[in-house]
Amino acid sequence: MTRPRRLVLAATGASGAAYAKRALSLLSRALDDPGTRGRLEVDWVVSSTAPQVWQAELDEALPASFPNLRRWDRHDFNAPFASGSNAPDAVVLMPCSMSNLARVAHGGGDDLIARACEVALKERKTLILVVRETPLSLVHLRNMVAATEAGAIILPAVPSFYSGVHTLEQALDTVVARVFDRAGLQDLRELHDGGAFELHRRWGAPA
Repeated sequence: MTRPRRLVLAATGASGAAYAKRALSLLSRALDDPGTRGRLEVDWVVSSTAPQVWQAELDEALPASFPNLRRWDRHDFNAPFASGSNAPDAVVLMPCSMSNLARVAHGGGDDLIARACEVALKERKTLILVVRETPLSLVHLRNMVAATEAGAIILPAVPSFYSGVHTLEQALDTVVARVFDRAGLQDLRELHDGGAFELHRRWGAPA
């Protein structure tokens, strides 16, 4: 039996909590779908400042849980993905703060998020950093280069506006869909009504 694809999503204190909420909500719904259940496992963790940003930006408390997803405390190193012997297939920081970017670029950090990133890099797994900052200093840019050289994927939280994007949710989905693609979850965005969810249409695809 083929094992499920394993994804870790970490939300940090950067602006952009809506991206994390949208991705976690979609993944939760996807795992209710018979076509996805058993093929995907999702773990999630948040930084110390993520709840504050979530409350400020979304006017709600960060949920204690999402159905079908496993949440871990950022200091709980019993999480399976804390060891390279049980590395996940992909780790996503969404949104990714510049502090977390710096930790990836130069090593260090004493929480589960930093460890998940370290495991992904050393085990040659996919690490996606959905950075959210503007303007970018030279320090930020150099850290992005260093993280890329180490094996991470820098995927800025920059929405696209083709394919009939008219709402904030649709704009968020253009970034979330790119993340799912890079994380090896391309099939999730192909599920339509009666499936898990529908994300924005790919460029050149029929309407």
